Amino acid sequence: MRKINHFFWFCSGVHVPTLLKTPSEHNKYAGIGATIFFTGLFAAIAGSYALYFVFSGSTYALLASISFGLIWGTAIFNMDRYIVSTINKMSTPFKQFLQAAPRLVLAILIGIVISRPLELKIFDKEIREQLKINYLNGQKQRIDQLNGSFDRKYNSDIVKLEGLKSELDSLSKTIKHDRQSLNFEIFGSKTAETSGMMGYGPYAKRKEEALKERERREEDLRSQISVQERFIKERRQIDGLLDEKLMTSKELDSIVKLAGFADRNEALGQLKYSDAGKTNASNYWAITFIGLLFIFFECLPVLVKLMSGKGPYDALINDEEFLVIYRSEQDKTTEVTVLDQVQSAKVSAGIKKIRSELEGITG
Repeated sequence: MRKINHFFWFCSGVHVPTLLKTPSEHNKYAGIGATIFFTGLFAAIAGSYALYFVFSGSTYALLASISFGLIWGTAIFNMDRYIVSTINKMSTPFKQFLQAAPRLVLAILIGIVISRPLELKIFDKEIREQLKINYLNGQKQRIDQLNGSFDRKYNSDIVKLEGLKSELDSLSKTIKHDRQSLNFEIFGSKTAETSGMMGYGPYAKRKEEALKERERREEDLRSQISVQERFIKERRQIDGLLDEKLMTSKELDSIVKLAGFADRNEALGQLKYSDAGKTNASNYWAITFIGLLFIFFECLPVLVKLMSGKGPYDALINDEEFLVIYRSEQDKTTEVTVLDQVQSAKVSAGIKKIRSELEGITG
């Protein structure tokens, strides 16, 4: 425990010989040092994961992430240690806050940056499902855009095909009616369009000829429609519309694994809102509070120092600093006095030399 306490005292940036004179302050500064140490450790882990997430798949991703994590954690640790050790508890609370303000601002930025990759990992399953929806919607929009562009490009051919199909539908209904009318005429069924005489007479013959003419027109229409459909299908093949198909579940799983940071980050933001654009309260507050937790953890070393009261150690350090400054000023005063005396001696020697020279000239 003694070694651990000394290590945490080092982390807190205290002057150990002075701290040893105040036993009541030992635990306080061990706690402050532990907070600084674990903040740096946590920053190292988060920084390593963030870099590994960005460069996952690369040969040197693991080595680069560990190296970056150590550098990042050490930098955060050193910065926290410096700021905490330089906050003068003998000054006013406002002045203490001004000293800590830059670190608090930086802590907020660091907390936001570090929390994002970890949030992506925490909500990984939900993000994967959202990515599948996004990719499917994106593919549907692409297919719709291609179809819209194709329809505008071959509008006249499509209109012609629709016209032929409409004519064929109308003609098919007419042929069906004519067949029924011909049967009525042959079998002697009396209607408004038949004579009511049984047998194959002149009326039946005319109806049969009209029916055959319509059937020939029907065959011609079917042939034209077939040619037109084949032409449009070939155009669709050339323009690549037939190659655009919705992805299967396996294809979606494969592409989701390759999703980059930007796509995952966008999907995480979409989890906060429902399809109707309204806030999804559970996801929104969960993601928000995780980010706030990281920000608070980054600010914690400075907050602990600011919240701690004045103690004997702070008074001793303040007295020692005052004593050092006083001695330094005294040394400067003594040095200036000696220099003045030397300068006065030099001036007196110079005056005596000039007087002797003048006496020699006048003599």
